[in-house]
Amino acid sequence: MGGSWSSLRIIWNEEQPPDLSELRDKTVTMATENLANTEIMPVKEVLNTLEDLADEEFKKFKWILVGFHAIPKNHLEKADRLDTVDKIKQTFSHQSVEVVKKVLKEINRNDLVEKLSRINTGAQEPRPRRSDFPAGEVESDIVTCSSEGDIGQELTTDTNNLNPGESISLPVSAQLRNGRISKSTVTSVNTKIHLEGLLEDLGLEQHYTEKLSLSTILQIDDKTITDEPAKCNSDLPWHFLKKLMMVNMTARNVKCTSVCESNYDDPSGNTELDLDNLVNSLRSCDMLNPLDLITALFLCSDGFVRQEMALKMSMCQFSVPLLLPNCDTNQCTLMLWAMRDIVKKYRPQSLLQSKGFIEQRIVLSELPMISFVRLGEISMSKSETLNKFLSNSPQYHDIFIHHNMECGDSPRKISNGLAEITWYLPYGNTNMDVFSEPVAVANLRGDIALFETQFSFLCQTSAAVFVFFDTLDSECKQLTNQDHKAQIFLVGNRQSNNFNLNVLKKLATKLDLTNRNILLKAKHMNDADFVKILRQTVSNVVENSKIKMGIEQMADIAHELGIWVDEDSAECQAAKKNADDITAEIQNILKYKEAQLPLQGQILKELTCLEKEERRLRKVGSENIEKYKSDLQVQKTKLRRKQNSYDMSNAMTYFINAISSPGIERSYFLKWMRMNLDNVSREKLSGLREQYKEKRKSSENKEEIKDIDRQLSNSSLGTEHFFREMGQIYEASLSLPETDLSRQQLQHLPKLCAELLLDGFPLELVDGDASNIPLQWVSEVLSQLNNLVPPESKIRVVTVLGVQSTGKSTLLNTMFGVQFAVSSGRCTRGAFMLLIRINEDVKKELNCDFMVIIDTEGLKSPELAQLDNSHEHDNELATLVVGLSDITIINIAMENSTEMKDILQIVVHAFLRMKEVGKRPKCQFVHQNVSDVSAHEKNSRDRELLLQQLNEMTQAAAKMEKKEENKSFTDVMEYSPDTGNWYIPGLWNGTPPMAQVNAGYSEAVYELKKNIIHILGSGESSPNNILEFTEWMKSLWNAVKHENFIFSFRNSLVADAYMRLCTEFNKWEREFKKAMYTWVTKSETRISNYGTVAVTSEASDMNKLLTDLKSEAYTELSKWETKLLDNLTQYFSKTEGHVYLVEQYREVFKNSAKSLRREMERSVFNQLTAASDIRQGMSKLDKIKENHTKDLEERVSGLIERCREKKVQMTDKELDKEFDKMWNQMVNELSFPEQKATDVIASVSLYLRQNLERKGSHVCELLSEKNLKDCGLEPFTYTGPRVYMRFKYTFSKMFNIKDHVMALRNIADHIIKDCTQFVTEKFEKKNNYHETYIEEILHMIDERLQNYQDVKIEIEFEVSLKQHICGFAAREFQKLHEEFIQMNDPYRCLNQNKEKFRADFKDVFHDRDQCQKKAEEFTNSCLKPAVEDFVNRSLGPDIIGEMLTSRQLSTRMSFQYSVLLDLLSKNDFKTYQSYICSYEKYVKKWILDQILERFSNQSTLFKFEDHHLQSSVRSINNAINKAKTEKSGDLKTFVKNVCQELGDKLVISQDAFGAFMILNKADQEQFAHWLTVCVKDMVNALGEKFKRTNIKMKLKQLDVNPQNELFTKLIGCGHQCPFCKAPCEAGGRSHTEHWTSLHRPQGLGRFSPHETRKLVTDICSSSVISDKRFRCSETNGEWHPYKDYRDVFPDWRIAPDASLQASDYWKYVLAKFNKQFAEAYNAEPADIPQMWKEITRKQAEASIKESFNIK
Repeated sequence: MGGSWSSLRIIWNEEQPPDLSELRDKTVTMATENLANTEIMPVKEVLNTLEDLADEEFKKFKWILVGFHAIPKNHLEKADRLDTVDKIKQTFSHQSVEVVKKVLKEINRNDLVEKLSRINTGAQEPRPRRSDFPAGEVESDIVTCSSEGDIGQELTTDTNNLNPGESISLPVSAQLRNGRISKSTVTSVNTKIHLEGLLEDLGLEQHYTEKLSLSTILQIDDKTITDEPAKCNSDLPWHFLKKLMMVNMTARNVKCTSVCESNYDDPSGNTELDLDNLVNSLRSCDMLNPLDLITALFLCSDGFVRQEMALKMSMCQFSVPLLLPNCDTNQCTLMLWAMRDIVKKYRPQSLLQSKGFIEQRIVLSELPMISFVRLGEISMSKSETLNKFLSNSPQYHDIFIHHNMECGDSPRKISNGLAEITWYLPYGNTNMDVFSEPVAVANLRGDIALFETQFSFLCQTSAAVFVFFDTLDSECKQLTNQDHKAQIFLVGNRQSNNFNLNVLKKLATKLDLTNRNILLKAKHMNDADFVKILRQTVSNVVENSKIKMGIEQMADIAHELGIWVDEDSAECQAAKKNADDITAEIQNILKYKEAQLPLQGQILKELTCLEKEERRLRKVGSENIEKYKSDLQVQKTKLRRKQNSYDMSNAMTYFINAISSPGIERSYFLKWMRMNLDNVSREKLSGLREQYKEKRKSSENKEEIKDIDRQLSNSSLGTEHFFREMGQIYEASLSLPETDLSRQQLQHLPKLCAELLLDGFPLELVDGDASNIPLQWVSEVLSQLNNLVPPESKIRVVTVLGVQSTGKSTLLNTMFGVQFAVSSGRCTRGAFMLLIRINEDVKKELNCDFMVIIDTEGLKSPELAQLDNSHEHDNELATLVVGLSDITIINIAMENSTEMKDILQIVVHAFLRMKEVGKRPKCQFVHQNVSDVSAHEKNSRDRELLLQQLNEMTQAAAKMEKKEENKSFTDVMEYSPDTGNWYIPGLWNGTPPMAQVNAGYSEAVYELKKNIIHILGSGESSPNNILEFTEWMKSLWNAVKHENFIFSFRNSLVADAYMRLCTEFNKWEREFKKAMYTWVTKSETRISNYGTVAVTSEASDMNKLLTDLKSEAYTELSKWETKLLDNLTQYFSKTEGHVYLVEQYREVFKNSAKSLRREMERSVFNQLTAASDIRQGMSKLDKIKENHTKDLEERVSGLIERCREKKVQMTDKELDKEFDKMWNQMVNELSFPEQKATDVIASVSLYLRQNLERKGSHVCELLSEKNLKDCGLEPFTYTGPRVYMRFKYTFSKMFNIKDHVMALRNIADHIIKDCTQFVTEKFEKKNNYHETYIEEILHMIDERLQNYQDVKIEIEFEVSLKQHICGFAAREFQKLHEEFIQMNDPYRCLNQNKEKFRADFKDVFHDRDQCQKKAEEFTNSCLKPAVEDFVNRSLGPDIIGEMLTSRQLSTRMSFQYSVLLDLLSKNDFKTYQSYICSYEKYVKKWILDQILERFSNQSTLFKFEDHHLQSSVRSINNAINKAKTEKSGDLKTFVKNVCQELGDKLVISQDAFGAFMILNKADQEQFAHWLTVCVKDMVNALGEKFKRTNIKMKLKQLDVNPQNELFTKLIGCGHQCPFCKAPCEAGGRSHTEHWTSLHRPQGLGRFSPHETRKLVTDICSSSVISDKRFRCSETNGEWHPYKDYRDVFPDWRIAPDASLQASDYWKYVLAKFNKQFAEAYNAEPADIPQMWKEITRKQAEASIKESFNIK
C-alpha cells in the first residue's frame, strides 16, 4: 500500500535554484520512529571500499556474505564488485553498511571498517528513537525536511496513519528567498516493518546483524551494580538479561516505571473523579509483551547467548523457545543448539524402588511431546490452563506467559508463531507427581491458521496435539489437510458465546474423532476440574503413546518443512565434526586417557611429588642436601624426557588444530567437546554407580568396591584434561634446547589458551588430579593474555572457599552469570579462573579492567579425606586462593559445627599467612539455606559465636606459625560481624526437578554481589596488572610447597615494593643528612669566626652562642624528623605501587627515622661542642697574638718615624739592619707564655672507665691489670677467657665449627680498622683534640659489638679490645694535641710572618702604593684558603648524592647484585676469595673504584666544584659591593665589613688576617678595585687547580669521606648470616629482622667437617627446610634442628630460595673454583653435585637477577 504527501518546500540559501539532479542527492531527514532510516547507503563509498580488497579477500568477502542466508550463493558466485554492492543494497536496505562492516571485520580488515564508519556517521547527531521516550508518550511524528542543516518545512503526521512496510513518495521542490520555486522531483522512503521497528524501540537494531555475545552481557557495567528501574523500552532487554543471568524469577516482569507512573500517578495532584481519563490511562497497548522481548533477544543473540538464556530460563521453570519466528521473513528456526546445554535429572516410575535417577541432555531425551495450539480467537487462556495443568497445588509456576501476568495482555508484535517448550519431569513420589513419566509440553503462540508450518511441525513431532477453539469452521482446512502423526484433541469452551456444537460434530466426524478426543469445559465447570480432566487425558496419551522423539531427531522433520535449524551454520557443523572425531574414539575412559593423554596421570603426579620434595626435603635423611636436590632434578629431567618421548596423540593433534580454527568455530568446538565429554562421562559414571550399589550389598566385595571407587574418581573426562595435556606438552618442550624444532612448533600454544581465556573460557589454575599448578604453562598463558589486552590492564580477584557440595560454583554462576567447567557427575576439582570484562562506565569506580573469578574444589572433600595429606592439600589450596584474592567468599554451613570449625581453621590459617606476607584480602562469610526474613537479627548470637571461634582459630593458627602476637581474628584482617556475614535462602523453591529457583536466593546473591563490588571499589590496596598477578601466583605456590609458608614466602612484587620503599627512605634520609650537614657546616663556621672581625654575634659569650646553636639544632632536627615521618605516612597512604604489601615494615622505618634523628642529634651536638671548645681555646691564643701584632705595629711605626727623621736616603740593607735590631729587641721584651699540653691518655682512661663501669666490678679488675699507655702497641691478640682456654682445642675438634676465638678476632680486626680510620681522619684535619673524639670511638665500638649478636661477646674480649683501641687512639690524639699547640705557638706564628712584616715596613717607608699588593695578599692568604676549604667541605655530600643516583648503589639489594655481577664478569678466583674472606675491605675498595670510575671524567666533578666556587665568589663580590656602599673611608673598616658579610660562609684565618692588617696604608677605593680583579684571578686559578687535581687527591682533602659514608649506608647493619656469612640486606636503620636475598654453600665460608675435611656444599636456605641439625658455640655444642634455627638466631629470617635456580650463582662459583677454594682453606675439594656442573655463566647471572629481583 503506497501513500503520498503534498509538496514540501525547502528554503535554500542560494540566489539561483539548484539543479534537480543535485537535489536528489540532498539528505531528507525523517525524524520519526515508524519511518525508515533515510540515510541512503553510500553506494560510492561502499564500492570504493570493496575495490580496496585484494581478489582473494573479495572472494572471501562474498563467501561470508552468503553465510548470512539472505543472498543466494548463485547470485554472488560470478558477481563483480559493482553487482555485489547492488545485491547488498537490495537485500539489506538501510542496514547495508552495517552488514558490510561486519563482513570486513570477519576478514580482519578493521582499517576499512573504521574508514567506512567515518564516512557513514560523519558528524551527524544520532536520530531520536521512540525508545528514548517513555512508553506511551509518543502520539504523532514530525517529518522534517532539510538540506545542509537548513530546515525547510516540518509536517506533523498521525502515527496510526503509517503502516509497516509502506512506501511513501515525497515530492520535493526548492523555493528561493525571492519566492521563485524550482520544478519538483520525487524521492521515496519506506516505513519500517514490525520487527525492525520493535528492535529499534528496544535499542537492539544493531544487534540484529552484530549479534549479542556472552562477553557483552556478562561484563560488569553500571546496570550490574545499580537498581535503577527500566525507564524506557531500550532499558528492558538489559534488565531482563541481568535478572535472567542471575536466574531471577522476576526476569519476565518487563514494565517500564514511566508506564506505571503515567497510568497511576497524577502529577498535578488532582483528586477529582475523572472516569474517562482513568479508563484511558489503563491501556496496556503501550506496554511491551514479555514474549516479544524474549523473541527479540533470541533473534539478536549469538548461539552461545541463546544457549545461556535457554539454560537459565529452564532453571527458572520458564518455557523455552522451540521454534523461533521471524515475523518479517515468515521463517522460523528450530532452537536445537540453544537447548543443547540443558541437562535434566528425574526419576521415572520404573526407578522408584531402586531410588535411581536419569540424568540426560534434554535434546537427547526421547520423550512424548504434547502440543497445545489454538484455532482462531479463544476465550479460555491456553497458557494459563497449561500452567495449572503442569503445576501440582503446592508448586504453581507461571511456566508460560499468559494474559493475567504483568504485561501478558499487551498485544504481541513479533512473537506470534513462537512455539515454546517445557518439560514435566517426575520426582519419583506418587503423591506429588502430576505424571509418573516425563513428558515434553509445547505451546504455539498465535492462530494455527496463520502459522501452518509450525503447526505441521508439531503435528509430526508430537504424540498428541490439543487444539483449543471457541469457533470452528466445518471445513477447517488447517486440521483436515494435515498429515497427522499425532493424535488430535479438540478442546472447547462451552462457556463461550461462540461455541457451536453442530459444527464440532461435523468436524469430529470428518476427523474420525471419538469422545475421548474431545474435551469441553462445561458451563458450570471450574478451572480445577477442567485441568483434572486434561491431565487424565494427557496421562493416557503418555502411557500409551509410541511416538517418542528427542529434539535432536526433530531436526530432520524441520528440514523437510523448510524450517531452519540453528545448528546448521557452517561453523557449528565443522566444530561438531571436529569434536565428534575426537570423542567418538572413547570407549573406556581410563584407557583413553592413558593412550591419548599420556603426559598427565602418573607421570604428572610423580613430577608434582618431586617438586614438593625439592622444597620440603622430607626424605633427605643423612644424605648431602645439595646432592639430594641435584638427584631430584635428574629424576625430573628423566620424567620430562619420558614426556617428550611420546608422539603427540591423534586426539591432541585434532584438539589443537580445532582450537586454532578462526572466529566462532573455536567456541562451538569447545562447547561441543564439553557436551560430548559430559555425555560420555555421565554414561560411564551411571554404570559405575549401579555396580557400586550392587557390590555394597555384600561386605565381601571390599577390594572390588575400592576398585570401583577409584574408577569413579578417575572416570571424569572434560575439556580441562585436554588443556592440561596441552600444558604438559608445552612444559615438557621447554626442557628441549631452544633451537629444537619441536619446541619452536609448540610456542603458540599459550597464546591459544590466552585467547580463549579472553573469550570467557575458564583456565585450570590448579590441576585437580595432581593438585599442582603447572607454573610455566599458566605463567606463559597469562603473559600472552597480557599481550592481548590493553597495556597495564588491572584486575581484581574474587574467590569462593567452602565445604564440598555447598553450592560454591552455583553461587558464582548466579552472581556473575558464568558457567564453570565442572566434570559431569562430580564436584569441581582443583581451581579454575575465569575473566570478566569491566565496562568503561565502571572502570574508574573499580579501578580495574577485568575481574577474575576463581572457583575452587570443596575443602574437606570425602574423595581426599582418606589420604594422609588431605588437610595439607586443603591448607595449600586455601592459602593459594586467599593469597590471589582481593576478596574471598567463605561459604559455611552452620549445621555441622565440627566441619565448620575445620573449615574456619583452614581459612583463618590462610588469612594469617597473608597478613604476615603483607597482603590483607577482605572476606565475606556466606550462610546458605537461611531463608527467614529476620535471619540477620536472629543470628546475631551466632555471629558472635562465629567471631569467638574465629578468634580461637586465629590463636591456634598463630601458634602453629609462631606468630603468637595475633590474638584475635581482627588482628589478622578487618572484620565486622554485622557487615561481614550474609544469609542466603536455599536455591530451590520447592523440590527439584520441577522446582523453580528461589527468587529470594537470586536477590540475596545480587545484594552480595553489589556489596563485593562496593568493597572492591573502595579497596585500599591497588589492583595488580596481569603480570603482577602472575608473579604473585608463582610466589604463593612456591611458598605453599614449603612446610613453613610464612618464612618461605618470597615475592617479586613484595621485593619491588620493599625496594621502592627503601629507595624513597634513602632519598629522604639523604636530604635530611645533607640539610643537617649544611646547617652544621654553617654553624661551625659561625663558631670558628666567633670573636673575630668576621662575626658580630648577638651572643655575649661562646657558651651563649653554643646554647643558641644547640636550641636551633634541636628545632631543625625536630623539623626534619617530622618531615621524615610525614613522608612515611603519605607513602603508606598511597593506593598504587602495592604499598600495602610492605605495611609490616612501617614501624621498622618509623623507628629508623627516629633512630636517625637521635644519631644526628648526638653527632651534631658533639660537633658543636667540639668546635666551641676548640674555638674557646683558640681565643686565648688569638688574644696573645693580637697583642703581639699591635705591639709589633707600634714598634714598626716608631722605627719608620725614626728612620725618616734622619732625613737621609737609606738603602734596603740599612733598613734590614734597623728592622732586625727592632725585631730582636721586641722578641726579648715580649712575654710568650708556655702552652701546656693536656694529658690525653689520662682523659681517655677516664672516659673508658666511665664507659665500662656499668658492666660490673670484674671490669675494674681487668682495667687495673694493664696501663692504657701500654695498650695498642702491638697487634691485637685475644686468646679467650681463662675458663674457656682449657677447653679450646677440644671444643674446636669436637664440634667441627669455626673457632670461636677466631670469630672474635675477625670482629676485632673490623672494629680496629674502622676506629683507626676515624683517628686518621681526625689527625688529617689538624684540629685540636676534643673529648668527643674518644666518646665517638667508644660509641662506634659499642655499636659494632651490638651488631655481632650471633657471636657471644665475653667481657674479657670487650675490655681487651677497648683498651687496645683507646691506647692507640690516646697516643695519636696526644700527638695531634701537641702538634696543634706547636702550630699555634704565638712566638712561632709571629716569627713566621717576619719577612712579610719586613717587606711592609720597606713599602711604607718608601711610600709605595700597596693597593694591588695588599689586595693580592688578602685574596691569597685570607679568601683563597677559605674558598678552597668551603668547596672541600661541600664536595663530599655532592659526591655521595651523585653516587646514590646510580642504580648500583640505590639500595642494598642493588648494591649486592652489582658487586656479584662485577665478580662474575672478572671470573677470577683471587677476587672471589678477597670478597668472601675480606668482605668489608673488598667492598670498600669496590665502592672507591666506582667513585673513581664515575668521576674519572674531570668535568663530572668540576661541575660541583665550579658550582660551589661560583657561589663563594658571588658572596665575596656581594660583600665587596655592600662594603663599598657603606663609605667608611677607612680600609680597616672596609675589610672588616667584607669579612662580616662572609662570616656565615667562609672561615677566614685570623693569623693571616692579622698579618694582612699590619702596616696597611692602602687606599680603600683602589684596594676595592684591585680586590675585585684579584678575586677574578683567584677564580681562574682555583678552577685550573681543580681541573688539574685528580679525583684521588681530591678525596683525601674532603671533610666527608664519600667512600666511608657510602659503605656505612650500603653495608647496613653489618650482620652476616650465621651459617654462610652472606651480608644482611634489610633496609632501615632499626630493622629487627635480618635477611639476605642470596645464601651461599657453607664451604665458601671455610666450613668443612673434621671427619672428611671436604668443603661442604650445603646451602643454609636448603638446610632450614630439611630435618638436618647443626651445632655451634651459640648452641653450646649441642645438636639443634636447622628448622628451629630461630630459637638460636631469633633475629635472622632465612627463607628458602625463591626458586630452585636462585642459588645457581654460588653453585657455579664453587663448582668452577672448587680446587682453588679447597687449597686456600687447607681442605679437600667438595663433592660437587652433577647438576651444579651443568650450570652456565648465563644461568648464574640469571639467578642473581631473580634473587635480587632485577628487571
